[in-house]
Amino acid sequence: MAAAQQEPAPSRTSGGDASALLTLARSRTHQDRQRLLLGVMALCDQHPDAASQELSPVLTDIFLTLARQAEHDIRHALSERLAKASWAPPALINILALDEIEIARPIIASSPILKDEDLLAILVKASLEHQIEVARRPNLSARVADAILDQAHPAPLTALAGNATAEISAEGLRRLVEHSRRLAALRAPLTRHPRMNETLARQMYAWVGAALRESMGERFAIADLRLDEAVDQSVDRAFTSLGYGAVSPPFVDDDRDEMDRRLVTKLQAAGQLRPGYLIRAVREKKMGLFRHALSVLGGFSMAQVKASLTHDTPEPLYYACAAVGIDRAVFPPLLYEIRQINGGPPGEAGQAVWQRGAISPQSAQRAFLALIGDGETPVR
Repeated sequence: MAAAQQEPAPSRTSGGDASALLTLARSRTHQDRQRLLLGVMALCDQHPDAASQELSPVLTDIFLTLARQAEHDIRHALSERLAKASWAPPALINILALDEIEIARPIIASSPILKDEDLLAILVKASLEHQIEVARRPNLSARVADAILDQAHPAPLTALAGNATAEISAEGLRRLVEHSRRLAALRAPLTRHPRMNETLARQMYAWVGAALRESMGERFAIADLRLDEAVDQSVDRAFTSLGYGAVSPPFVDDDRDEMDRRLVTKLQAAGQLRPGYLIRAVREKKMGLFRHALSVLGGFSMAQVKASLTHDTPEPLYYACAAVGIDRAVFPPLLYEIRQINGGPPGEAGQAVWQRGAISPQSAQRAFLALIGDGETPVR
């Protein structure tokens, strides 16, 4: 039996066919453009596995002419057909990768032709949307990932954090975690990242919300006590960086409130004021720091904060704490300690609203304002 005849590669397309396609490529009529598109697509369909073949100069010229002169829809169709082609001309692939984002997206996501140098060029030359697509590219190299980290644009960083297949080095992941201090969008994907470890999780705990803390605790089997220690250490570092040592200095009573306010203002300016600081302040029985920190974090007036601490029900205080990100599971022991410090208030009237389920910060803030008003005029 005769051996099966192999299908010819694109480089072996007949000269007549190639010349006809090239003539169509140089034509500007809509009908010729459509015929050209059909012809090119037929070539792509006929030779999907020509990885080891090189296109003839004529066919390369056809593709490049299409990329430079064809209408948007033809370039888009060409991009989708060549996205995974290992035989496509590198010059063509790079042109398409720098085209409009709808055209570039399939190429950036899948083309085996693009090398690190090409991706680095896209990061420098192309739009933010192109950079995001580079960050999402499967199996992205550590070299390109480091370049994205160096640029430090929020959207590409977020895309990189969500790219579980990217080759992010240990140092690169540490840098992403550090960026998550200021970029909340990084936190959720980082908690799910396959390379996240317990050390980095403990570091992140100080600035993530309640839901992510719970997720991190479950994934790394970190006990609450150890997580609380992470908060304590973070606050200690904040005090130390501001020149106050591990705890606040012993101020004269008459000046304490003003010094508490100034310390909270400095912590906020340094990016160190977070919900965990409220818990730390109550533990150390520093209610002045608690009041000022809650005021700054929640955007509440001091009158509103004080009113929630002396109210006949703990509901306003719960809503204020929920509005700044304190987990409802943390609130009961926090309330107990506050009552011990205050000698009773807030009162025990009303219901334990924190047992009803989670509430969003926005809803909690609205509920707080509805109960407290301006903090000075009783709400009816």
